[in-house]
Amino acid sequence: MKAFLPNLLTLLNLLSGCIAVIYALQNELSVAAWFVFLGIFFDFFDGFLARKLKVESALGLQLDSLADMVTSGLVPGLVMYQLMHEALNETWNFENLLPYFGLLITVASAYRLAHFNISKTHNNHFKGLPTPANAFLILSLPLILNHPSQIIYAKFILNPWFLFGLTLLSAFLLNAPLKLMTLKFKSLHFSDNIEKFIFLVLSFVVLCFFKYVGILLSIFFYISISLIRPPKDV
Repeated sequence: MKAFLPNLLTLLNLLSGCIAVIYALQNELSVAAWFVFLGIFFDFFDGFLARKLKVESALGLQLDSLADMVTSGLVPGLVMYQLMHEALNETWNFENLLPYFGLLITVASAYRLAHFNISKTHNNHFKGLPTPANAFLILSLPLILNHPSQIIYAKFILNPWFLFGLTLLSAFLLNAPLKLMTLKFKSLHFSDNIEKFIFLVLSFVVLCFFKYVGILLSIFFYISISLIRPPKDV
């Protein structure tokens, strides 16, 4: 039973992602975003629990990636499709193919997750942007659009070329040869985790002051800090 607990959290991640898919297809993008965030919460704690209980397994690794493919791979692609669709003011048809380009995020996520699964070593860093972080990046957009105080960003976000460029950037970052830090704390010593503490403090500040736009800024800080002080192999 102890060995199944982390997998139960992973399955809750998958369930959250499936519900998010339904809402994304209904164009309820903000609701879809919150279910994705719930899934990512389960995703974080399934690995944490597996390490604490010392029940990490190959099954858990595969199941985790399958759940992430839905929650952090399929949903962001669908949300980007819907945003592009709205930006172009098109009805459902096959005449304008640009919205379907948003699904490149899903394809790039699948490639990243498959590559991660066959990687022989999982060090103290990620290679490329993790799919949950990318999901935060994409799913922040409908939340910004639906927040009354941030409506000023709507014209910028609903520019088809902005969405097109963000899709390309997202697909690139997911599989880029960049060393990005993990947020796992092996100790609480400041000197051992200075980059993580800086990131967490900056993220807290921008989220307080900029609300959902702070999510975009947090991802920017995450990448920037990792590039300025690249994590070391262990």
